[in-house]
Amino acid sequence: MAFWLDLMFGNPVGLLSMIVIFSTLGIISYLGWMFVKKSADPTA
Repeated sequence: MAFWLDLMFGNPVGLLSMIVIFSTLGIISYLGWMFVKKSADPTA
């Protein structure tokens, strides 16, 4: 846990990389949710 805290708050590059990773995960999950929602059977 100390490694992650040092990576996030120790230097700006680590913080930026964590922001990029979490933003990418958010975008992928949003696209997956939209895909599941659009692929659902509308009559069900």
